[in-house]
Amino acid sequence: MMLKKQYIAFFPALVMVGCTSQQAMQESNKPVRQGNVEITQTQTIQVKPTPKPVVTPPPVAKPSYNSFYDWKSDFSMRAIASGNDAATVRRLLDSAYLNQQVISLDSGQPEFSKMPWEYVDSAVSDGRVSTGKRKFAEQRAYLSQLESQYGVSAEIVAAIWGMESSYGVVTGNSSLPSSLGSLAYDGRRQEFAETQLLSLATLLQRGDVSWSQLEGSWAGGMGQTQFIPATWLKHGVDGDGDGHRNPWATGDALASTANYLSNSGWVRGLAPFYEATVPTSFDYSTVGSKQSAARWAAMGVDTIADVSLDANTEMELWLPAGKDGPVLLLSPNFDVIKVYNNSSSYALGVSLLGKAITGQGGLQKSWPRYERPLSTTQVRNLQQRLTSAGYDTKGADGIVGTNTRMAFQRWQGDNNQTPDGFITQSSASSLASW
Repeated sequence: MMLKKQYIAFFPALVMVGCTSQQAMQESNKPVRQGNVEITQTQTIQVKPTPKPVVTPPPVAKPSYNSFYDWKSDFSMRAIASGNDAATVRRLLDSAYLNQQVISLDSGQPEFSKMPWEYVDSAVSDGRVSTGKRKFAEQRAYLSQLESQYGVSAEIVAAIWGMESSYGVVTGNSSLPSSLGSLAYDGRRQEFAETQLLSLATLLQRGDVSWSQLEGSWAGGMGQTQFIPATWLKHGVDGDGDGHRNPWATGDALASTANYLSNSGWVRGLAPFYEATVPTSFDYSTVGSKQSAARWAAMGVDTIADVSLDANTEMELWLPAGKDGPVLLLSPNFDVIKVYNNSSSYALGVSLLGKAITGQGGLQKSWPRYERPLSTTQVRNLQQRLTSAGYDTKGADGIVGTNTRMAFQRWQGDNNQTPDGFITQSSASSLASW
């Protein structure tokens, strides 16, 4: 494959880098006599800085309020004292009411974790793809202009538009002041929610958001690409040239999405992922690690399609459904997509939707749809047992995250399983049930 040949050509350079780093240590020669022979003994001394003591500040107790009204009064006083416009703050809070459903949604957990193909199936549903093709055609010239200006692939911007609001159709019907106020009053994410409220007040003051547009998602997302207020305040741009940065305006929303991804480190011309294959003798313990493209090629990882990549590009090998599912080499752009939603399944869904609406093919390897997920209770049992056995999951919250997958992968390697980190009813049966 073209990719592999190019990688190997660069690989010796990587070895030389490793040798150079070893020479950074200090060396001293000490002559030693054995009989009449003097032997020069080389002693390597590695100089380490004296660690500074870590000072942990005492925890700051969060204020508690007797009622939602008490929180509003206190927050209003603090916001105005910090220099925010008093009339705007009071008007914003006057419209806010306590929404218990928002608090329940924020703290709720699904009964079962989803398998990756369930998320992908939803992302590339027939309706979303067909509408996406039509919308992409309508906005092709503008999206191409944004790609030229910001470097972000046009189909990725369009796919986020589709994922976040069904191309501007579903932008949310929850009162933003009430949703954010309820989250702040609940206390679990008080600082986050209060920051969003202050940012929303600024957007109202400068005229980017009108008082009639204060509806969005229960979590604070607003507009056609569901920015939270603070992120819009920082990355929102006037794409349609009307003098305002309005997240509900198509031109502004698409341009701001491209700007946000660009500011987050998007690499021009690099796909979010490349489907690949691994050799029969592959060391699965490396799954989930980040290595240079050259190093992956040296291990026998090869892309299915011929692609040209810089040998030094850092890639992550991801098996979203274990050894029997697709093999993906993730580029840095995959992580950039996750600034929108810190979920690998979300980033994969966006990437595949982008391919679909531009007529490209999807994944070639089939999903192992016979596998079944664990319930939340089973995941919690799994986490507790792994941690007790010395494979720390950093908590037992019932959610399969990176720490849990990595701990399970290490357990697999020590217990005669292929260490692919894929947690299912079959692979985790001995740990997930009491």
